[in-house]
Amino acid sequence: MMDHFDVVVIGSGSAGNTVANTCNDEGLSVAVVDHDPFGGTCALRGCTPKKVLVGASTIGEHHRSLSEKGVFASPAPVDWPGLVAFKREFTDTVTEARLEEYKQLGIRSFQGTVRFTSSSTMKVGYTSLSSTHFVIASGAMPRPLSFPGADHLVTNEDFLELDELPPRIVFVGGGYISFEFAHVAARAGADVVILHRSEQPLKQFDPVLVQHFVEASRDAGINVVVNAPVTGVDWDGDEYTVHTSGDQRRYAADLVVHGAGRVPQLDSLDLAAGNVERSPRGVAVTNHLQSVSNEAVYAAGDAVGGVSPPLQPVAIREGQIVADNILNGNRSTIDYDAVPSILFGIPQVASVGHTEESAKKQGLDVVVREHDLSSWLSSRLVGNAHAWSRVIEERANGRLLGAHIMAPQAGDMINVMTLAIKKGFHASDLQEAMFAFPTSTSDIPHIV
Repeated sequence: MMDHFDVVVIGSGSAGNTVANTCNDEGLSVAVVDHDPFGGTCALRGCTPKKVLVGASTIGEHHRSLSEKGVFASPAPVDWPGLVAFKREFTDTVTEARLEEYKQLGIRSFQGTVRFTSSSTMKVGYTSLSSTHFVIASGAMPRPLSFPGADHLVTNEDFLELDELPPRIVFVGGGYISFEFAHVAARAGADVVILHRSEQPLKQFDPVLVQHFVEASRDAGINVVVNAPVTGVDWDGDEYTVHTSGDQRRYAADLVVHGAGRVPQLDSLDLAAGNVERSPRGVAVTNHLQSVSNEAVYAAGDAVGGVSPPLQPVAIREGQIVADNILNGNRSTIDYDAVPSILFGIPQVASVGHTEESAKKQGLDVVVREHDLSSWLSSRLVGNAHAWSRVIEERANGRLLGAHIMAPQAGDMINVMTLAIKKGFHASDLQEAMFAFPTSTSDIPHIV
């Protein structure tokens, strides 16, 4: 027997959940399939638990910095088991709550590995499903690595579940995952190394800001090694040895963490059987997020092929776009021009819009407003020694094109800058605004 639905959603994370709830609200029959625990990466294995760890570590760092000023008698070390137990307060109930929500709403849930069996059918275990529409929102997985011993590496998900923190940790790759977790681990007392294959880590961010953040990371005791491609990992029964080709050094570790990027999780879906074309970076879609080869199929979130940055707000917005196109025909597209990114390090690094380089590549005549914020009140209040900003403006009229900020509350600041860039504000619009003082955002009129 085959169950039929109006919409089958593959994945229960931010994108998939948005589609499922929106279509269900409009009276469509909806099923959600997930081979992982229901709730998605952000709630269970990404944004939320990571922010819990970073938030507590940031408080500890501010306590340490102010202890040096005589404000506190001594630093407050992070208790790792206590921190992980606190994190689980945010994650342990997610799956049960999501499944109960679906049950109450009448959304069917299926747990297990799913694959296409034709352009209009799928199979989950022994259960066959047919649908008018399919939405691939299956998330991402760690990028496969090919060097010898790659199977010794643990993932970001494994790191979040560590009951005890090993004393020596090597992170392979210089992206978000490595830097965010490295800052947490270093504050918890671990000896931390990041090995990055090329000259500049964190390619998504302004290169000048990255230089300052790498300096802040090194000052925090993190050994950031660039031009050091990993060539192998050995285990001798007592410790790991990480080999690199760049500096020809060997790094001893008790834990080696995969931080070399993530890719769409699509391999098990048998897209070919569903006549779903795949690009080198994910599902190939039109500007309506519809498959270019199967009109019944849409994609959202990390599954989208090379179109969108893999961020939770983008996934939600893509889910909204997909749901609207299913319900009302292909009338909606998404604008990726002003998407903010944030790295939750200590301090935070945030970015939106053009860098100086990307603006010039588009032939724009720009001016860069650059400031060292380390002596500003917002940094001094928490003992932060590293803060910087770069704002990209059109030279002729001051139109805001990009903002790049490293500061204790850079994320709050970048949200204001995102709105300003999205709405076409000029620097004068922010300079004339009155912000509540003293707050992190009250710095904004002075950095543009």
